Amino acid sequence: MTHPLFTKHEDTLQKALTAIETRGYWSPFPEMPSPKVYGETANADGETAFKAHLNKTFELDQPSTGETVGAEQSPFGFPLGIRYPKSEPDALIAAAAQAQRKWREAGPKAWIGVSLEILARINRLSFEIGYSVMHTTGQAFMMAFQAGGPHAQDRALEAITYAWDQLRRIPADAHWEKPQGKNPPLAMQKRFNIVPRGTALLLGCCTFPTWNGYPGLFADLATGNTVIVKPHPGAILPLAITVRIARDVLHEAGFDPNVVTLLATDPNDGELVQNLSRRPEIKLIDFTGSTQNGTWLERNAHQAQVFTEKAGVNQIVIDSADDLKSVARNIAFSLALYSGQMCTAPQNIYVPREGIRTAEGTISFDAVAEAIASAVQKLCSDPARAVELLGAIQNESVIQRLDEARKLGRVLADSQSLEHPAFTGARVRTPLVLQLDAAKDESLFTREWFGPISFVIATDSTGQSLDLAGRIAAEHGALTLSVYSTDAEVIEAAEEASIRGGVALSINLTGGVFVNQSAAFSDFHGTGANPAANAALADAAFVANRFRVVQSRVHVEPKAVPA
Repeated sequence: MTHPLFTKHEDTLQKALTAIETRGYWSPFPEMPSPKVYGETANADGETAFKAHLNKTFELDQPSTGETVGAEQSPFGFPLGIRYPKSEPDALIAAAAQAQRKWREAGPKAWIGVSLEILARINRLSFEIGYSVMHTTGQAFMMAFQAGGPHAQDRALEAITYAWDQLRRIPADAHWEKPQGKNPPLAMQKRFNIVPRGTALLLGCCTFPTWNGYPGLFADLATGNTVIVKPHPGAILPLAITVRIARDVLHEAGFDPNVVTLLATDPNDGELVQNLSRRPEIKLIDFTGSTQNGTWLERNAHQAQVFTEKAGVNQIVIDSADDLKSVARNIAFSLALYSGQMCTAPQNIYVPREGIRTAEGTISFDAVAEAIASAVQKLCSDPARAVELLGAIQNESVIQRLDEARKLGRVLADSQSLEHPAFTGARVRTPLVLQLDAAKDESLFTREWFGPISFVIATDSTGQSLDLAGRIAAEHGALTLSVYSTDAEVIEAAEEASIRGGVALSINLTGGVFVNQSAAFSDFHGTGANPAANAALADAAFVANRFRVVQSRVHVEPKAVPA
């Protein structure tokens, strides 16, 4: 049975199905904030809509205590002053259970159609969400718009598409006959009921609340589950806007809007999250955040199917290069982008202590390290331009980590505080680049130093560099690995290291593509093959276990007539 919203968005869904099969470039959501695409006043309207949230209570018609919570601070130097309805987990769980039955009975085409309509309306509010992401995460506006808006929407659509790709393979019913020789066939009529797991819990992160949150949210909705959205206390607004849109669409489509609810909290909510995560009613959990918290969920939330993306040590291996300057520029951009506050940002850069081969001959380790440090410093030399790349530091713990890391080794490029031309209280820091040695510092560089912190590490050879890269990814987790080499055998060895480490590999990036970026419908974000993540965004495994199939069967008269 079809659904009007499924029919409305079916063309987009078919194109998305083709995209996940061909893995080429495709996106229905324009990534540039062009007035021609989004409307002449879209940017101004979005900023106005964001500012209208400030210092007010965010209205949301869902079960609540009547009290409010919220203490978000913009990394650009001011409190948001937004208060959100306070809800008790018991009330949200009960509301989700009540909403579940009609939502389950609606079936896959309704789930997919409603999910696609929610996503289309989110796209219309990309500027409002972009400014909300900017002022909760510290991303500069262009990145907040792209990553928090269209790119996050791409990942959401990707999850919906994989869900539909799995759901459509299961027929609603089937006639079964088994020949019995001269006797009449055995015949049965079978019905296959797709049954959602139940209530899901989305645990949002503070750096990419929509990009990391949307895949799980929409994978849950598209497979018929109800969802409690629990944002990070420092980045509630982007997901609150998302929940309100989802509830509006659900209501208009004739469903109980409590299919999706918001659990906003004040800071230091760890005990609440742990208690909620172990509730028997919670059947699915999506989490992005620290290794400590993600591992706790994997080990303790036994009643739920848990999907985690945690910390990792991302690495670059430099073996040889035609043009060291272009290599250094590309690496510097990756180190500076959003001040290294990306789960894909590189940290360890391995260089043979004897130097690397280039078109100009062998260049020493010191010269390679200096080239990278100088590229970082040049990139950040103009504060007005640099802040549009660096953004702001999301929380104070990153500043403390910078101070701690500065003592670990020889400083190649020190982290500097920059004045933001538009926001006087912004927490802006340039990257810190240090020199370490593989022979004595492994205990330091096998730990993730989240933020604008990186190490140029002297190794005995490219072989040792690749061995370290593969082993560290396998043991400590990694989402990205990059290699620079003009030698085909080294590149083949890097492929093997990436397979051993279960980590995505990028080769010889010197242009406008960077190791910490990934494209939906083409790149798999994470592999689920090392400790950094137990799932990939997105593949069939990310969606298929969010529902089960319960069948019924009954004896019927055979259709076939025995010979």
